[in-house]
This record gives sequence, structure tokens and C-alpha cells, in this order.
Amino acid sequence: MIALVRGEVVGRRPAPPSGGDVVVDSNGVGYRLSVSAETLKQVPAAGKPVTLHSHLIVRDDALQLYGFATEEERDLFLMLLGVQSVGPKVALAVLSGGSPRELLGALAAGDSRRFQAVPGIGRRTAERIIVELREKAGVSLPNDAISVSAPDDPRALAREGLLGLGFSLEEAERLLARAPGETAEELIAHALRTSRR
Repeated sequence: MIALVRGEVVGRRPAPPSGGDVVVDSNGVGYRLSVSAETLKQVPAAGKPVTLHSHLIVRDDALQLYGFATEEERDLFLMLLGVQSVGPKVALAVLSGGSPRELLGALAAGDSRRFQAVPGIGRRTAERIIVELREKAGVSLPNDAISVSAPDDPRALAREGLLGLGFSLEEAERLLARAPGETAEELIAHALRTSRR
């Protein structure tokens, strides 16, 4: 498994909507990696050093290498591949729509329109992504972000959700202080909209 590619950028080429390609010279070997638009933004110009986390997919007719600016983005890519009807190109297109944090926010808020905006994803697939990834992302919440709360307390659930998305406890409390809504999803959606202002 090729988990990391470090070297000099030889070329970079956008290929919307799924992102683009980057060629990296690593000790005289040129690796072509398919990347999301988010990762492509962070890849420097030709001749500059770059480090990309990677994932290799082996098929009967090809070896395809995918590159990611962060391990978090690679983890989301692998989770997306686990969803029925989502292949590598569609997964990259999903990741091209925003940062991993924004994607997790859309999952937490149940924003199916965010996923339906991606070519190749219909309503059912969008809903499947939300259900399956929300569950998987929930399993990976850090231990210190989980607190004991009543299962029917939407504010406590929203706070836990924001902590799992990377917000500090102070930020989560501030964003939820005046957030309207009766469910955790509504509260998180409002908090995420407010955080972008």
C-alpha cells in the first residue's frame, strides 16, 4: 500500500467536477495522483515540494493512486467508497465541494441537497451517504468529545456533534447559545451557518 507520496510537483491539472491530477517526482519516479479540488488548491506550483497522503486502488485493468492534503480527507474518501453506488470519481467530486469540516457539518445537519449537487448523486444516494457516514463518523468521535447526556436533550447532542466536528467546547457553547431549533440537527445546522459569517 502506498500511504504517502513526498517529492517535487511536476505538474497539476484541474479536471472538474472531481478535482484534478497531480504528478509528483519522488526520487526519480513520477506518481500521478487523482485529487479533489480542495487538495488541488493546496498543491504548490511545479518545482515546489509537496507531501500527499494517498490511497491505491487496484483494478484488473489499472492501478489508480489518489492523493489527499490531509489524513482526514483520505479517511472521508475511504468512508465514501464504502457507500453503495459511490465510486472513486464520485467520492472525489463530493470532497471537491468543500473542506472535510464542511462535509462533516453537512452530514451532521442532514443536508442532502449538499450531496445531490454532486453529479452522479441522486436523492437516494445522498440520503444513504448521510445515514452511513454519520454513523461511521460518529464512531470516530474522540473520547473527550463524548459526554453523558440524556438521549432526548437536543442541545447536549448538538454540543457533542460540534465537538466531534472539531469545534472547542467554548466555540460550541457560543454557537448554540442563541441557536433556534427543537432538534439536534436544526441546532447544528444553525450553528454551522453562524460559524461561517
